Amino acid sequence: MDADDSERSRLQEMLSLLGLETYQAQKLSLPDSLQISSESMKNWAPQAPKDLPWNFLRKLQALNAEARNTTMVLDVPPDARPAEKESQMEEEIIYWDAADDIAADIYSFSELPTPDTPVNPLDLLCALLLSSDSFLQQEIVQKMSLCQFALPLVLPDSENHYHTFLLWALRGVMRTWWAQPPRGVGSLREDSAVLSRAPAFAFVRMEVSSNSKSQLLNAVLSAGHRPRDCFWHRDLNVGTNPREIADGLVEVSWFLPSGREDLDVFPEPMAFLNLRGDIGSHWLQFKLLTEVSSAVFILTDNISKKEYKLLSSMKGSATKYYFILSPYRGKRNTNLRFLNRLIPVLKMDHSHVLVKVSSTDSVGFVRRVRSIVAHVARSPCRRLSVEEMAHAARRLGLRVDEDCEECQRAKDRMERITRKIKDSDAYRRDELRLQGEPWRKAAQVEKELCQAQWAGDPPDKGRAELRHRLLELRAQQNGHEPTWGVQEFVAGISGPSLGEKQYFLRWMEWGLARVAPPRPRQPPETIVTLRAKHCGVVDLSELLWPEPLGVEDFLREMGQFYEAESCLVEAGRLPAGQRRFAHFPGLALELLLLGLPLELIDGSTLSTPLRWVTGLLKELHIRLERRSRLVVLSVLGVPGTGKSTLLNTMFGLRFATGQGCGPRGAFMQLVTVAESFSPDLGCDHILVIDSGGLIGGALATAGERFELEASLATLLMGLSNVTVVSLAETRDVPPAILHAFLRLEKTGHMPNYQFVYQNLHDVCAPGPRPRDRRQLPDLPGDASRSAAQMEKQGGGIRTLADLAFCDPEKQHVWHIPGLWHGIPPMAAVSLGYSEAIFELKRCLLENIRNGLSNQNKNIQQLIELVRRL
Repeated sequence: MDADDSERSRLQEMLSLLGLETYQAQKLSLPDSLQISSESMKNWAPQAPKDLPWNFLRKLQALNAEARNTTMVLDVPPDARPAEKESQMEEEIIYWDAADDIAADIYSFSELPTPDTPVNPLDLLCALLLSSDSFLQQEIVQKMSLCQFALPLVLPDSENHYHTFLLWALRGVMRTWWAQPPRGVGSLREDSAVLSRAPAFAFVRMEVSSNSKSQLLNAVLSAGHRPRDCFWHRDLNVGTNPREIADGLVEVSWFLPSGREDLDVFPEPMAFLNLRGDIGSHWLQFKLLTEVSSAVFILTDNISKKEYKLLSSMKGSATKYYFILSPYRGKRNTNLRFLNRLIPVLKMDHSHVLVKVSSTDSVGFVRRVRSIVAHVARSPCRRLSVEEMAHAARRLGLRVDEDCEECQRAKDRMERITRKIKDSDAYRRDELRLQGEPWRKAAQVEKELCQAQWAGDPPDKGRAELRHRLLELRAQQNGHEPTWGVQEFVAGISGPSLGEKQYFLRWMEWGLARVAPPRPRQPPETIVTLRAKHCGVVDLSELLWPEPLGVEDFLREMGQFYEAESCLVEAGRLPAGQRRFAHFPGLALELLLLGLPLELIDGSTLSTPLRWVTGLLKELHIRLERRSRLVVLSVLGVPGTGKSTLLNTMFGLRFATGQGCGPRGAFMQLVTVAESFSPDLGCDHILVIDSGGLIGGALATAGERFELEASLATLLMGLSNVTVVSLAETRDVPPAILHAFLRLEKTGHMPNYQFVYQNLHDVCAPGPRPRDRRQLPDLPGDASRSAAQMEKQGGGIRTLADLAFCDPEKQHVWHIPGLWHGIPPMAAVSLGYSEAIFELKRCLLENIRNGLSNQNKNIQQLIELVRRL
């Protein structure tokens, strides 16, 4: 068998072993990975290699810091177990990069592979990426970034003999860091990981090295005594396995300063690249690294004639080279001879050669490597973005994932739209004409009409006048034509190719984010302590962040065209046969099914476009056909309490996160339940609603704004089978939510509810376990009294505990530990947070399955409920 056949069979065997061979023609998609199944309720360990990909995806979705440590519980018959292990649990731990770049086993005889550990976890990652479509690849990389794992930059494919530079997969990764100019005041900056420039430092192995690159990289990146495990290495735990398909993988990780001198080992962002495998066997990847890096560190035990010839071909390179040697005895003279020849070729001097043996002081050695990196970064050096690195990859013949025709056509359309946007507010005013004042006026008239209708008053001249005003406003809207930008957007989401639609949506999100006005940012410590400084009553929603232009603005414009036209058709002013926008809800529904959040309550007017929303739900009913049983799950709370992050972690959704990073309206996403699990769970889909920035945090108890917030909270809770109330502090209970509970208590429509307290202050505080339930605090008297009076309850002050919990033993209260383990931006998601969110998810699904939520709805019932509420 020749080498090509050997490589081909090796990859096919690995895919078959992992159960991924069926995903080579039709790639694994993001919706496939997010379905709710019976496994979603189990904190289980895989029992066979075919379980490993799904277990990894589930843990990664939950931002579990142990996603790279996959425990496989082997199902071994009792009579096959060795006598001396009769009482032991049969499990084997498989670790990522367990054999960190070892070409021979002479250094660690205990790390030989065993029959029970057939898969190297780096092989698992590569096989999964090769079996996934572009959008699942992007999701995997984005979640790995949040976990502070090193990210794949070049993906090897031994079967097809090409390597892929993962520009698209990295496109969605955002980086935040503290930028401190030499003079002046520093600021917190945020940018795409593929667009921001930084000096890059590559670490590679030449033949055999007894020093671990990954372990060295982790130490260089880490402040303090405990290394951060960005790059997985062989010494983290027991058990190593030879790589089968992952040699040639290039990983990248960044150091990002936080503005704290005690934590920042470098004063500016730095990129660190790690090539898995020997440079002699992966010369193309090594060549790429020499063209994009400011410096390359070569780890080896000895320099042979073959390696000398390879390195001599790098003559004339602008890259700086450093050697880290751990020589065999008796090889010192040979190394010196070849090094003396390489020094003039690679423009080195003797300070570029470092020796590290077992007796070398590790702390001092790491300090020396850092000083070299800092010195290179201070001097004139190459600084490239990942996007610019992709240009070098193309020149060398590597495939770039972003170069497919669908992706490029979508990008071109996005650029045609965004090129005309110079100012977000001006673009909204001039190009999105049906929004702003016309929509606000129409929404106000509709609100007055609704109030008059539900008041039960007989028809009078006032109501007729309101209807006339509404029709006039809608006729004015309908008199406009969609502007060129809106037409281009509609064309982008109307294409025949599903893939091109998805590419277009992602490109629009990023393109609009680039043209949006900059948001004021504060240092991390100021952000963390903001609420404490304001004594717990600051209304985060009122901070002055300019609202960015987003995809939702274009969809809102489509919704207004549909609303205006529908209103005129209902009034008989426009024949149904002359409708031009009746297909708009179907186009928007496609986006919902692709995973885009759609607006349920308009954040600009704090109102619901009823005809648009019911049109969407009707289209959803037609599309889902027999699988139309729904459970509605909503999350309410003050902005900045982690609502969106909680939902994204729980279900793998894409709600906007971060204060000031998204629109204020309430948004919905659809989660599919696997057909095999639907009969057990009692529903086919879960409609998840994020209240966004609708509910203010200030303890205001009167006025139009409070009444509006209370009505919106009532609407969201009234639609819901399950409601999660996200709270930042023990006394941070928004009066609008209390008001909604009072209203719903009178109607008898009370959703299953869970109160979640999230630790927003102490990012390292362990906190109690999630099931350490505690008493709900009393709401401050003024807010409680006001809400009770508004509902004409009388009878004195009512606390939330009095209202929500008749039985103190059945309190639905959770404490969620802090999101971060450490200090951002280099902090990873804490294991406690991930585990607590999983427990909450399991509890919610159990309640749905056991019928503790309100009766599940079909879509027709939900449409009627929307109209009534």
